[in-house]
Amino acid sequence: MSSPEKKPRKKDRSLESVLINVVVPVIVLTMLSKEKYLGPTWGLVAALILPVGYGVHSMIRDRKIEFMSVLGVVSVLLTGVFGLLKLPPEWIAWKEAMIPFLLGVAIVGSLKTPFPLIKKILMTESLFDVHRLKSALKERGNEALFEKRLVGLTWGLASSLFLSAVLNFVLAKLVLKSEPGTEAYTAEIGRMTGLGYVVVMIPSMAIMLVVFNALINTLVKLTGLDFESLLAEHLRKPPPEKADETTAD
Repeated sequence: MSSPEKKPRKKDRSLESVLINVVVPVIVLTMLSKEKYLGPTWGLVAALILPVGYGVHSMIRDRKIEFMSVLGVVSVLLTGVFGLLKLPPEWIAWKEAMIPFLLGVAIVGSLKTPFPLIKKILMTESLFDVHRLKSALKERGNEALFEKRLVGLTWGLASSLFLSAVLNFVLAKLVLKSEPGTEAYTAEIGRMTGLGYVVVMIPSMAIMLVVFNALINTLVKLTGLDFESLLAEHLRKPPPEKADETTAD
């Protein structure tokens, strides 16, 4: 008797994303944008085409438009436009700060609407079995309490974005010193991109992980489900293979 067909697990593309969005652009901007290679203008274009193309391809591949993915593509495009137009470095600094700041404001402001953004960002169907956890909250009468807990979690998530805004602005002001359109300026954008994943991403992600852990603990407590039961089906551990119990005559 054949065993039921298993659903394929989604491939983890974290390393692929870092390579395309960070490593390759940094190499192109800092090394290949020299005049003897691509030059500052074409170096900037080449470095930004890859992450933009990857972001658009990911949305088409997954058949889903994620708000954060769109935001990432827009941010990269703005960096390219500002660089090609040779706008002052301050424009990049303010852009780097305003995107996470406005996102933080939007997340907090969405608490006043029927659709809090924290649910769209953290409680996605790619991570959680949303239908199951909603049913469990309803059965235990904890829907109102969960919504109340979301307020504190929202401010925690927003604080990571506000911190990111400050760090992005300071980093851009410290790194971008050269005249736009020059080889040095393009290399500085590459340096800023690379440093951003250390100076900005690590502390911001640390706060987000604390918030995400608090969300998990809240869901486990209010739904009565264990952690694995909360996860989307493709993230759960497959049941152990049973040995063939048939014996030869």
